[in-house]
Amino acid sequence: MSSLTFESDDLEVTEDFLCRAYAKMRIGSGTPESSRARIHRDSTPAVSVDELDLNFDMSYSVTPLGRICLCVVHEGTIQDHGFHGVRDDFGPGDVVMFAPPDLPYAGRICSARYNITMLDPGLLDQVAATAGRPLHEPVRLTRHRPSSPAAADHLKKTIVHLRDHVLADPAVAAQPLIVSAGSQLLAASVLAAFPNTASTDPTGQDRADAHSTTLRRAIAYIDDHADRPVTVADIAAAAHVTIRTLQYAFRRHLDTTPLAYLRRARLAHAHRDLLNAPPRGEATVAGIAARWGFAHPGRFAAQYRSVYGTSPSRTLNS
Repeated sequence: MSSLTFESDDLEVTEDFLCRAYAKMRIGSGTPESSRARIHRDSTPAVSVDELDLNFDMSYSVTPLGRICLCVVHEGTIQDHGFHGVRDDFGPGDVVMFAPPDLPYAGRICSARYNITMLDPGLLDQVAATAGRPLHEPVRLTRHRPSSPAAADHLKKTIVHLRDHVLADPAVAAQPLIVSAGSQLLAASVLAAFPNTASTDPTGQDRADAHSTTLRRAIAYIDDHADRPVTVADIAAAAHVTIRTLQYAFRRHLDTTPLAYLRRARLAHAHRDLLNAPPRGEATVAGIAARWGFAHPGRFAAQYRSVYGTSPSRTLNS
């Protein structure tokens, strides 16, 4: 995990930074007397979350990023944004995909404060419930705006959670299980928010392969690897089935999802650590929760209580 903050009122310096932080671009200011820029970034190899504050009007022309780039506007506007036949304006509250990873885009920032979240496109393939898709045909988002206001709101909440409860705290961001879970949650929220090419309906072959042996293989793999960053693709490969078959098997036999089962397994490990911690020792609820991939102590406590009928602090201190 890395973190950086950039501030400058020199347009050439800002352009150089943006080229290094995003992709090669040209920028220009319509208000040369004021060109103050402030950018803060927290990132992992797969995901970055940036907060940008530009108190001037800036035009931009950007080469393809190679990553999925999401924008949430806090204040101000982004105007005349365009790529490959799309032209749109964005204002406060809007969440959009700037452009597909392989396309350039251009537009104009008008004294805006906004969030840029970028993720590796491969994360979508890891969580999409598709049959074995060739690597040269990744999942694609087919529209730049979310399919509904509710989907947009959920995606914004996911970005805020990732920013504030995962990446903002170096101790939490150092936990690989939390980073892996947060990245997958973001990818799943993107797929839920935007129309895309992933197919979720099980085929006849999926139904035939989603038998109890498949489920047993998957559960065994989850139980043996709960202490490591695990993706749905990893579980499917261990069970020798496609991701879609795996999803269907868990839904058919347990009425849950593979990732929900993984979270339950990690909760059980956290429960055992709380029980086995020495009385009045150095172990803490937050530390044990983070070790097993739970970034938010309050949510961990709520999940723990719903399963075990008591608080994690009482278990630790009993």
